[in-house]
Amino acid sequence: MRPRQERRPPPKRNRRELTTVRVQDPRVQNEGSWNSYVDYKIFLHTNSKAFTAKTSCVRRRYREFVWLRKQLQKNAGLVPVPELPGKSTFFVGSTDEFIEKRRQGLQQFLEKVVQNVVLLSDSRLHLFLQSQLPVPEMEACVQGRGALTVTEAILHYAMSQCAWAQQGERRPSLPPPAEPRAR
Repeated sequence: MRPRQERRPPPKRNRRELTTVRVQDPRVQNEGSWNSYVDYKIFLHTNSKAFTAKTSCVRRRYREFVWLRKQLQKNAGLVPVPELPGKSTFFVGSTDEFIEKRRQGLQQFLEKVVQNVVLLSDSRLHLFLQSQLPVPEMEACVQGRGALTVTEAILHYAMSQCAWAQQGERRPSLPPPAEPRAR
């Protein structure tokens, strides 16, 4: 009879934190009108403890990236914030070519941002990547004037399963503030 062998769990490995961010699927909104714009799907997948949700998918337009960069600059001190691709109303080439170059530039911007520990600590970055809140609601949330905390806003969005983004619906807003609970 063989001696009974103990089964030991495999040794814990130091897992490297990985964050993948993709800017893809540019869509022209309000095409043909004077207020048309392009928004981009931002897909995030990570095992980093810095993020509340490990997977997220949001749509953002260029001016929201501009807002994010300004906010990161204000809060980063001496840490340089990566550049955004330029905003140009006149360009050589096709519209599709311009949109693709911008998409690539936005992806490079986010890839550099999520690799920087100082920038990664900014709550606005997390709301930008992991909630579909518009800029004023992100600001209110960060300043404690919103219906939810930053973490609650991200979890609220994560629970919605990002179905609206795949269906092209408009962005959901935060639920109304809850009534005070009786104790």
